[in-house]
Amino acid sequence: MKHIFCAFGVIIFFNIDQAIGSEAGMPQLNPEFWISQIFWLILTFAILYLIVWKIFLPRIAYSIESRKSKIINDLNETQKLKENAEKKLNEYNEIIKNSKKEAKKIIDDNKKKLDADLEEKKKKFDDDIEKELLDTEKEIKYLKKTSIANINKIAEDISAEIIKQLIDSEVNRSNVSAIVNDTTKRKMEKYL
Repeated sequence: MKHIFCAFGVIIFFNIDQAIGSEAGMPQLNPEFWISQIFWLILTFAILYLIVWKIFLPRIAYSIESRKSKIINDLNETQKLKENAEKKLNEYNEIIKNSKKEAKKIIDDNKKKLDADLEEKKKKFDDDIEKELLDTEKEIKYLKKTSIANINKIAEDISAEIIKQLIDSEVNRSNVSAIVNDTTKRKMEKYL
């Protein structure tokens, strides 16, 4: 390539006057110079054609091919990444779905356990209340019996004391006790 440019420069140097055409006016219109102009035109375009054909076109073709292959590789890689992303998304959705199912199952199991525990505690509480009520009823019955006996005893003592103060003599305790017991039984039948 260097040789071609050097040869071209030497030819121009030796034919500088004719190449410039300074003697006779415009050489393009002078038929005497048309052959040299055609020669130089063909030579210039042939050299330009060879330079473009041998140097620039292979580089452009290589550049186009490399870009094309890079684009194809990028598209293939993009497709693979898209498929991989879709696969990961499906796996992620499946994991979420399974997690929701497990969470629902755990919640349902815990709810059942809690309901059973509450039912058991409610039953125990009801049993404890029933037991307390029975104990309280027994205590009330016991208090009724003992209070009646205590009331009878107090009534006997008070009655005996009142009678003693009224008549100034000692009274038979068994008679007073019999009268108080009889009166208490009649009056208590209304309340029992």
